[in-house]
Amino acid sequence: MSEERYGDFVLVRRHGEGGDGAAGGVGHVAELALDRPKAMNAVSTEMARSIAGACAALGADKSVRVVVVTSTHERAFCVGADLKERNSFSDADLVRQRPVARGAYTGVLELPVPTIAAVHGFALGGGFELALSCDVIVADRTAVVGLPEVSVGVIPGGGGTQLLPRRVGAARAAELIFTARRVEAVEARELGLVDVLVEEGRDREEALALGARIAANSPVGLRAAKRALRLGHALDLRAGLEVEDAAWRAVAFSGDRAEGVAAFNEKRKPEWPGE
Repeated sequence: MSEERYGDFVLVRRHGEGGDGAAGGVGHVAELALDRPKAMNAVSTEMARSIAGACAALGADKSVRVVVVTSTHERAFCVGADLKERNSFSDADLVRQRPVARGAYTGVLELPVPTIAAVHGFALGGGFELALSCDVIVADRTAVVGLPEVSVGVIPGGGGTQLLPRRVGAARAAELIFTARRVEAVEARELGLVDVLVEEGRDREEALALGARIAANSPVGLRAAKRALRLGHALDLRAGLEVEDAAWRAVAFSGDRAEGVAAFNEKRKPEWPGE
């Protein structure tokens, strides 16, 4: 496993590299770890820049097939924006900081590969929005999620008002956002706020294992499937099918498609060329 830092508060681990072997797709799984434990991973301006920078690098790296977003803090995934920092801002400071903050959330959202959030403890406000920006959320039984922004005089500004309704429907999202209530793990799974519920302390392990299973598949196919899913989601069916057709055409004549068919017929594991 290799490690690379992005600023003081973000750590990227490449699993399966550096001689420890890659089983299945492990060598193509990148872990983006939020690493500001003294502040329970509250997202400061510096941390937001680091998240965006790490996402830009991972998205451009063709060897990466899956990104798993984790936390190094034992009791929290991320408690949201750094309100202590925000309290020191003038109105002009807040305006200048806004694009930086948005860049962190859109960085995760626009990653071109499948993404998994591994959540334990508090995932609130912007912290939950980072998780919502991922394709799949794995949570352990200590997880507490929510969008409490209206309780401090703002609104979810990291994609929450748009991403949450797409997960749980407009009425349920309205109730959760308007009440600012926190939702514990079991109810969160029942409502669809998280996708996979695991035993306490196993969120990272299970998310990385899921990432490895996903990463064993065609990198060309994974990127195209994610593009079709994301672009087609809000469209009517006919328009969505056109998006899917364009994605299909992008992979139909690829080296991955040729290798996948050959490996199936030869009853062996594919060796994806990634093109």
